[in-house]
Amino acid sequence: MKKFRKVLDGLTTSSPGGTMGSPSCGSAAGTPTAAPTPKDIDVQETLVSENFQLCKTVRHGFTYQPTALAFDPVQKILAIGSRSGGVRILGRPGVDCYCQHESGAAVLQLQFLINEGALVTACADDTLHLWNLRQRRPAVLHSLKFNRERITFCHLPFQSKWLYVGTERGNTHIVNIESFILSGYVIMWNKAIELSTKTHPGPVVHLSDSPKDEGKLLIGFEGGTIVQWDLRAKKADFRIYYDEAIHSVSWHHEGKQFMCSHSDGSLTLWNPRNTTKPFQVTFPHGKIQKDGRKESCKPILKVEYKTSRNSEPFVIFSGGLSYDKAGRRPALTIMHGKAITVLEMDYPIVEFMVLCDTPYINEIQEPYAVVVLLEKDLIVVDLTQSNFPVFENPYPMDIHESPVTCTAYFADCPPDIIPILYSIGAKHKKTGYSQKEWPIAGGTWTLGSHTYPEIIITGHADGSIKFWDASAFTLQMLYKLKTSKVFEKPKLGEGRGADLGEEDPFAVQMVSWCPHSRIFCVVGISAHIILYRFSKYDANTQTVSLEVRLQCEPEDIITPSENENNPCFSEPGSHSPQPHHQNPVSPGSRTPDGAKDSTPFLKVKDKMVRVPPGYQSDLVIQLLWVDGEPPQQITSLDINSAYGLLAFGNCNGLAVVDYIQKTVILCISTVDLYGATDPYQRLTRSPRRNRQSTSGLTELTDNQQSIDMERSKSPTSDHVNGHCTSPTSQPCSAGKPRIPMGPEGPRLTRRGPGRPPFRKAQSAACMEISLPVSHTEESRENSFSRSRSSSVSSIDRDTKEAITTLQFGESYGRKSDALPTPCLWVGTSLGVVILIPLSIPMDHEERLEDPVTVGPSGAVQMLKGSVLRFAFLDCNGALIQSPYEIWRDQNAPEDPDRPRRRKLVHFSPSSSQDAFGEGHLTVVCSERQAKVFLMPSQSCLFVHNITESSFVLRADVVSLCNSVCLACFCANGHVMTLSLPSLRPLMDVNYLPLTDMRIARTFCFTNEGQALYLSSPTEIQRITYSQEMCDNLQEMLGELFTPIETPEAQNRGFLKGFFGGNAHTFDREELFGEAAAGKASRSLAQHIPGQGGVEGMKVAASGVVGDLARARVALDERGQRLGELEERTTLMMTSAETFSKHAHELMLKCKDKKWYQF
Repeated sequence: MKKFRKVLDGLTTSSPGGTMGSPSCGSAAGTPTAAPTPKDIDVQETLVSENFQLCKTVRHGFTYQPTALAFDPVQKILAIGSRSGGVRILGRPGVDCYCQHESGAAVLQLQFLINEGALVTACADDTLHLWNLRQRRPAVLHSLKFNRERITFCHLPFQSKWLYVGTERGNTHIVNIESFILSGYVIMWNKAIELSTKTHPGPVVHLSDSPKDEGKLLIGFEGGTIVQWDLRAKKADFRIYYDEAIHSVSWHHEGKQFMCSHSDGSLTLWNPRNTTKPFQVTFPHGKIQKDGRKESCKPILKVEYKTSRNSEPFVIFSGGLSYDKAGRRPALTIMHGKAITVLEMDYPIVEFMVLCDTPYINEIQEPYAVVVLLEKDLIVVDLTQSNFPVFENPYPMDIHESPVTCTAYFADCPPDIIPILYSIGAKHKKTGYSQKEWPIAGGTWTLGSHTYPEIIITGHADGSIKFWDASAFTLQMLYKLKTSKVFEKPKLGEGRGADLGEEDPFAVQMVSWCPHSRIFCVVGISAHIILYRFSKYDANTQTVSLEVRLQCEPEDIITPSENENNPCFSEPGSHSPQPHHQNPVSPGSRTPDGAKDSTPFLKVKDKMVRVPPGYQSDLVIQLLWVDGEPPQQITSLDINSAYGLLAFGNCNGLAVVDYIQKTVILCISTVDLYGATDPYQRLTRSPRRNRQSTSGLTELTDNQQSIDMERSKSPTSDHVNGHCTSPTSQPCSAGKPRIPMGPEGPRLTRRGPGRPPFRKAQSAACMEISLPVSHTEESRENSFSRSRSSSVSSIDRDTKEAITTLQFGESYGRKSDALPTPCLWVGTSLGVVILIPLSIPMDHEERLEDPVTVGPSGAVQMLKGSVLRFAFLDCNGALIQSPYEIWRDQNAPEDPDRPRRRKLVHFSPSSSQDAFGEGHLTVVCSERQAKVFLMPSQSCLFVHNITESSFVLRADVVSLCNSVCLACFCANGHVMTLSLPSLRPLMDVNYLPLTDMRIARTFCFTNEGQALYLSSPTEIQRITYSQEMCDNLQEMLGELFTPIETPEAQNRGFLKGFFGGNAHTFDREELFGEAAAGKASRSLAQHIPGQGGVEGMKVAASGVVGDLARARVALDERGQRLGELEERTTLMMTSAETFSKHAHELMLKCKDKKWYQF
């Protein structure tokens, strides 16, 4: 037991022997192993489990599949409900809150308790919820579940505590908002309609108070029946039976008329005093045809009738367009006097709401804006200007403008990068927006103390790249880059329908960005890489194109032979960077459609173009078609600005490009990387010309280490990105730089045998990982949960080795090296780590002219599963950053006194050591395992089996609390952190029990304990795994509720108040309370207490601290209630004084009059 504790504390070290076959526990976290090492590594690790806690922070983007909309006109906050049960509450920029119903039922309707800091939600599971918004993290206070009826419509009058609930059966129930208990007062549908009516009126689609009298409730039924119900007399004042179905109703503020929208595209205007027929019927978009009949129109789904003090009333509605005009976009129509304005929308309208100055329905409304909720956007129209411009949306609602295909997250960036990107991006912003301030300006938000520059990069299916400022839990777009501008537009209809060329040829697969040097690299789905440099000046440039032949010969297929135990190693010199030329393919042999061989997917523009300031393309690298078959997708990429090198790999091999000299210095197959250090015994095979795509490449011997390693692979090991079908037994050809010219070759109409096509560029929401064993839909769905222990047992199993990760850095290429040199670390899908030393001229002039040379492959190590991540630590446990070049603007004017030279920043492993050349630690993480090696001895110090039942999708070495740790996200939804270098488990949280490929493709860790992923096709969810950030989260979030005095109602005048009826003396409590109405049936609805109504109650510990917290909250609530009581008392006193004043005036007028003078 003592020894085990010492292992966990990282006080002992492990031997390099026996690492692959080390026993492991069946738990999710695994067990670390340790043994004596050649060198004592004494690292004081400061991170402990108490430093970690996982929680969600903020969600950015547009609400996915929105369903409902609500607005508080006093607090000026907006709520959006979604089909998945989410509620998004928005205020001023920075005030952005996301809530989720536990049931996940769709939100049907939202109702604010205006200026009360509360929200009622009605969900598709027939449950009402009351949310408390007076805390930064809203929580449910009460829930009411209807058992026998389905909720269709809700209405909450202003300053009322009684909620009207209409149901599918046509009944109207009343709920007390304070207690969330159903009243015994019910308006039954058969009482509302006449007894002589033979048909059911349908579900309730509208409920509203009469502006003249709060005691009159207008009920609209879907079948066309409208009833005004007298709540006091419990009878109907009038009933309207109309032929067309009703969708919505809207009152004039005086209560003398109301407007209905119908299913035939008509608007009807009714007078409550004469309900025999509407006094006005209009078809706003129904023109009269030649035969005298009107055009048939679509239903008007909603109408709002708003009055204005200084102009004609506004009639605003959605729908109602004629059926005859096919292809017309959804529209919002604004009728203002005789003018009719049709605003066409890009997406279908889900809901709209007119924003008015007053919350009182019996006052002139004065509309100033319309919020329009679309299926994929949110826009606000300014009604105060005649041309109805839209407001510029301060929220990042256009993340999904094109489907997101990849993400990258950078915390603690250089402070100057955000202002520079913003200044460049601001020049390309759209114009024509309303000059007024954004009207949804509720809540308060202040910049927290724990802020630092953060940038999120999203890649999209159309080839665009967006840079976002993500500092302080906000998101604002800085700069947009269109990678498609580098290429000529692909020609459609050339027989390439099976390939992705026709739909999304520019889709972004991955990005690599160095914030210090501002070098940016993009990998596209058409097997292309674009390297960008940043400049503050525009320039005339011609992009250099480099073509790489990273494909293997069809003649070099290998099959089993008799000598199964004889290893077949590559020759030592096979990895040299010299190009290897292939024999040309005879016409028609493999390309029956006459396609031109050795051509890339896309054609780079070959003319000089003027490029604006910002990121400007410097080099394009494209993989070529070979033998009529497309190149495989690129699976790994790394770029180093100090070295001037770019490395990338795929299923076929590895290529290294010198982007300064624009040359390929290495282009080699994966097998040839090993040289004489190949850890596998590869079987000799005889040639087969027409092979199937499932032909094997390597077979494993009976060596237990190799078998365990092979069994541990995840689905990404065998089929990275769904395409790993090429043999890798022969060297590949290097490319050549050129300026592209000449016409593009003809497209191929079908693929070569055994080669899968490029997939259509999909959003990250729907990309899949192909399983090696079965390609059925069921097996793909289970790819995250099933064990892969039996994945490699057949001789025909596909075991091609892809390059899965690359990392440049200063290291020791050989055990005998005394000083670190530039190296390239290569990780493969078979769990093999290869170290390639590089020789780079460091003098400025020599670097521009002398070639970069590649040495023979150095160390070879093995892990379980595909290698995912490399990182380097010094012997004190500090993270060693990759060297980089300080940014310099190549388009800046030349200064003769200061020649432009490269300035490099190196972080040598020996720079932080007291003794020169003490070495460094290398952290390697694979899908199953993490290892720490000591360089240059290459001895394994620590091993940790991360998971046995699943596999790691994403791993990163991140800095946190002035230390470093290894963060992992597994396919089973677990988020883990391990200490470095001892690999002690620090946190293991089952965060996402069910995951999918959208999350797997977009999950990113970054420094300071933050991470993100795409929670839906339109939303980015940010999380933190730092205890410190969780503790400060309340400070960093915005306040939804701010104390605002409710505006006073307009003075109605003495005569209007005295003789205008008893609208203000209507007492709902007297009618709906238990004393008058009795109790509702218990079987009708069930009251469910909320789980978290008080902020911080869950966090408060049990015992004295918890009791104190509860007492303090109770005291606050009591004080709040006392304050409300005081406000009500003041209002009653003011009302009494007014009444006394009017009574005294009346008495003075009448005291001297005789009885006959009255």
